[in-house]
Amino acid sequence: MKITLKRSVIGRPQEQRDTVKALGLSKIGQSREVQDTPAIRGMIRKVEHLLEVQQ
Repeated sequence: MKITLKRSVIGRPQEQRDTVKALGLSKIGQSREVQDTPAIRGMIRKVEHLLEVQQ
């Protein structure tokens, strides 16, 4: 799966900031390939309003 950070984490709760960082994203527009595992899917679900996900 390819995930891209589309919105800023500024003003977001610390838990959401930590989740985005754990997914390996730090800047808007940055993309990363991640494995499709239940743990990763749960992390994406927590911050899906900040991300764009492509399968």
